[in-house]
Amino acid sequence: MSSSPLNLVSEHEYLHTTYRPDCDYVDGFVLERNLGQHDHARLQALILFWLMQHEKQWDIRALPECRIKIRTRKYRVPDVMVLAADAPRTPVIEQPPLLCIEVVSPDDRLPDLVIRAGDYLSLGVPVTWIFDPDTKRSFIYSHEGVSESFDAVLSCGRIELPIADLFAQL
Repeated sequence: MSSSPLNLVSEHEYLHTTYRPDCDYVDGFVLERNLGQHDHARLQALILFWLMQHEKQWDIRALPECRIKIRTRKYRVPDVMVLAADAPRTPVIEQPPLLCIEVVSPDDRLPDLVIRAGDYLSLGVPVTWIFDPDTKRSFIYSHEGVSESFDAVLSCGRIELPIADLFAQL
């Protein structure tokens, strides 16, 4: 469901409405997220599975598609986010995650994902990883901007993701 300029939604209504799939919310507009197809869904699951296997070791909690409050009237839904294990367990995440991950869907454009990553950065998320399952390319967004990564394993603090191995399982 996508809102038009004539159909603004209040923040309260957004927070108390179930969208299937969940949607972003920006200044009164409910914004559909591009849905993944097979490779998007598979890569997202592989990433989540890998992270969840290491939750105790790295003292983290991995969540798929959970709302995160960027600021008043702005919410995003990252494909995967990584929180510290002791982060507050609120219905909507308001503390900066350690890491956000976006998996490119067929209809996504990299500039749009960079805007999303910039929103996460504005909240205090130090890095966002963006993975394209079709091209098997990885991008890192941080205070330095966006750059392509050619590393087989990406690291963010204690978190390590063997992205080349995960791409190979698609």
